Amino acid sequence: MPTFPAPDGTRLAYRVIGDGDPVVCLPGGPTDSVYLGDLGGLSTHRQLIIVDFRGTGGSAVPEDTSSYRCDRLVDDVEALREHLGLSRMDLLGHSAGTNVATQYVARYPKSVSKLALIGPGPRAVGIAITGEMRHELAQLRKNEPWFPAAFAALEAITEGTGSDWEAIAPFFWGRWDATARKHHAASQPSNKEAVALFAAEGAFHPEITRAALAGCESPVLLLAGEFDLNSPPRSAAEFATLFPHATLVVQPRAGHYPWLDDAEQFVATTAAFLG
Repeated sequence: MPTFPAPDGTRLAYRVIGDGDPVVCLPGGPTDSVYLGDLGGLSTHRQLIIVDFRGTGGSAVPEDTSSYRCDRLVDDVEALREHLGLSRMDLLGHSAGTNVATQYVARYPKSVSKLALIGPGPRAVGIAITGEMRHELAQLRKNEPWFPAAFAALEAITEGTGSDWEAIAPFFWGRWDATARKHHAASQPSNKEAVALFAAEGAFHPEITRAALAGCESPVLLLAGEFDLNSPPRSAAEFATLFPHATLVVQPRAGHYPWLDDAEQFVATTAAFLG
């Protein structure tokens, strides 16, 4: 894997998939970006530059672990842009990576041509995802054979009486089949410290970020899965109102990984937006 130096000297790795104009892709987790694959075939339309955040995948563990904080990862994205020699770039983020992408465009608005937020996590802009939202979405799956046990675990987590996150995994895919189970097993974060410190105190400044986004001139796509318990369509819709030029798409019967649930639909939407 090619690498580049972060501002503090940490060596960061990235993968290059496909040909054409590049799109810089930021994974969630933080975890090894391999779970993104080629985003359902998006690489047949654009070249994907997929970074491993520090301490994950092929990237080195930093000496200063406080640099795992979300707002500090923005500097790593800027270092990648400079390394690639791009004056402006199309930027795509998934899940937690959308918080990095959002803070990046707020800090470097002239460096982003288009911004695609997939399964957008709204912590960077202070949008709350309530238990009511999650219960409402969960009820859409009530005819699934796994629903009773998963819903009971979800209720316990929401009420603070349980912590069986494994039991609610089926809610994150549009189809809880063998492919989803394999993807789930392969996409779990291995660096628990990176996950724990991602949202450490000072990671987010919602009022400042919101004010910056109000002046964002770039076109923005927010793509949410209809069933996405992690990033509900209602929160994505509220998120979209913060941008002057945003398009919200809710992909039918998709969860948190829409390129797996319906690759054709995901690629058609995303490729059309990116151009």
